[in-house]
Amino acid sequence: MGELIRKIRSVCPVCLENLPAQLVREADGRIFLEKRCPAHGDFRAPVWNGKVDWEQWLLGTPPLPEGSALRCPGDCGICAEHEIGTCCALLEVTNRCNLRCRFCFADGGSENNDPGLDELKDAVRDIVRQCGKVLLQLSGGEPTLRDDLPELVRFAKEAGCSYVQLNTNGIRLAQDPTYAEALRDAGLDIVFLQFDGTRDDVYETLRGRPLLETKLEAIRVCSALRVGVTLVPTVVRGVNDSDLGALIALAASLAPGVRGVHFQPVSYFGRYPKKPGEGDRYTLDQLMADISEQAGIPLSSFMPSRCDHPLCGFHASFLVMPGGGLRPLSSITHSSHARGCERDNREYVARHWRRAPEESAPAGSFSDEMDFDTFLYRLRHQSLTLSAMAFQDAVNLNLERLHRCSLHVYDKGKIKPFCAKYLSPIR
Repeated sequence: MGELIRKIRSVCPVCLENLPAQLVREADGRIFLEKRCPAHGDFRAPVWNGKVDWEQWLLGTPPLPEGSALRCPGDCGICAEHEIGTCCALLEVTNRCNLRCRFCFADGGSENNDPGLDELKDAVRDIVRQCGKVLLQLSGGEPTLRDDLPELVRFAKEAGCSYVQLNTNGIRLAQDPTYAEALRDAGLDIVFLQFDGTRDDVYETLRGRPLLETKLEAIRVCSALRVGVTLVPTVVRGVNDSDLGALIALAASLAPGVRGVHFQPVSYFGRYPKKPGEGDRYTLDQLMADISEQAGIPLSSFMPSRCDHPLCGFHASFLVMPGGGLRPLSSITHSSHARGCERDNREYVARHWRRAPEESAPAGSFSDEMDFDTFLYRLRHQSLTLSAMAFQDAVNLNLERLHRCSLHVYDKGKIKPFCAKYLSPIR
């Protein structure tokens, strides 16, 4: 019998009804989310593997007040109980896709008609009206299948979005540099590039075809255009969880074209190949421990999400040294426990993922020794950010986390927390 450490609320993975749940710590330090649906039985999923101190990581985050979250997610939108405003707003611009990935939260690839450009412009106006100067993520499906995407990017900047990010598999960017240039000229700030590993067998398993050279070409195109690229691997046990160190080393070698790596431990909503078992779960602290071991990065470099619930993600910043090594710039042991707001988080993301304006390098900027001017130059041009987002599905959903989500999706006039929008019953 494990130790009860927190009472929470969740949903039944079958019927999605709101349920009481609990977090229980086993003798070996692992923490499980447990719940029971009167109609569909007991469910259990690991949420922490004991690789990082749980209490320190939570930063004293209080539980939800008793009596709250009783109707979540239901007909979800940002309600009076929601604690965080919008940092990033995601807008789906197409359901079409030029891949058929085994794992896809949006279940892209359908032949449905795309929304019209005017409809999308109305959505952007509504996002700005409801959320203010957000970072707008254009997603899908595969958004680069739209020829009019540059016009939408330009409109979004004119409408008041602080930054525009493209979530893409990179195929068209690699094959059509003129299209990529049009996106840059329209004001695109960040390319969020699906990039699962350093070997083609990883892509063949997850994406159905060898794509490594295509991904590298997309990076080369964006780098030449001075558009910052963040690599986004979906991490799946037994597929690419042993490739994390090599992926980070590759990213560092591609700086400043590559600005960061944003890890997404696999979650089970949308499309996935099989019903998940406990052994398929890849917890946030296990990810940190594996990165630390494979890349030689101190565990103390990782810090909890600046804005969302601490269990939703981490970030860590590094200088890329001349020999390719990484020098940590952050440490949880020296960080303030004060939480940032959505605006602070948005500016942090933009500062670390956008490409800095071109400038002359100070003398000695490529040596190990540096003065303050050299340090600032390296911070702008020779740094790398590692971050993660641990999305929730119907089995491991913790409504405490959902209430503190700042990544929102625009859905028919409503602004919804990401994991609420894509929540689906486990098959």
